[in-house]
Amino acid sequence: MKLSNKLAAEFIGTFLLVFGGCGSAVLAAGFPKLGIGFIGVAFAFGLTLLTMAYAIGHISGCHINPAVSIGLWAGKRSPASELLPYIIVQVAGAILASSILYLIGSGIPTFHLSSGFATNGYGEHSPGGYSLFSCFVTEVVLTFMFLMIIMGSTHGNAPKGFAPIAIGLGLTLIHLIGIEELCSKSSRNSPCGATW
Repeated sequence: MKLSNKLAAEFIGTFLLVFGGCGSAVLAAGFPKLGIGFIGVAFAFGLTLLTMAYAIGHISGCHINPAVSIGLWAGKRSPASELLPYIIVQVAGAILASSILYLIGSGIPTFHLSSGFATNGYGEHSPGGYSLFSCFVTEVVLTFMFLMIIMGSTHGNAPKGFAPIAIGLGLTLIHLIGIEELCSKSSRNSPCGATW
């Protein structure tokens, strides 16, 4: 497969992961009666990755995350020559998706970017009060877990055709564990409509 095709697939896949996952948090999560809530956001990330793995996995490997690209390179599953180009297009796809989400989210009068834009935080910006160290440990453990799922389910001895399911559900689980709040504590008027 040509590198340009792989990079296009990574750009599109990352765009859709950010637009689908983060878009669900920004646009659909916090409405009191009809919102999808934390579980919905976790499934939005997982289902987006699952569908993208089937759609572009055969083209680029569907890394759509710099941490995954680095992990697959470190595990000798991806060539070093593709690492930087993959990361560049992944970041570009994420920037485009978040820019479009900003345009959509800012279409309501109560929108304020300073409200958090559905971000998690630590310390005073964490509704649970988790420290930066706690957040760092969580990120390291969950990233390790995710890469173990990816490496194991895509191994030559793993059952064929099921890797996207394991990876998508793995990302769902990671979000169920890692989503402390959809928006920072100060996000009373955020586009996710949280009311705490």
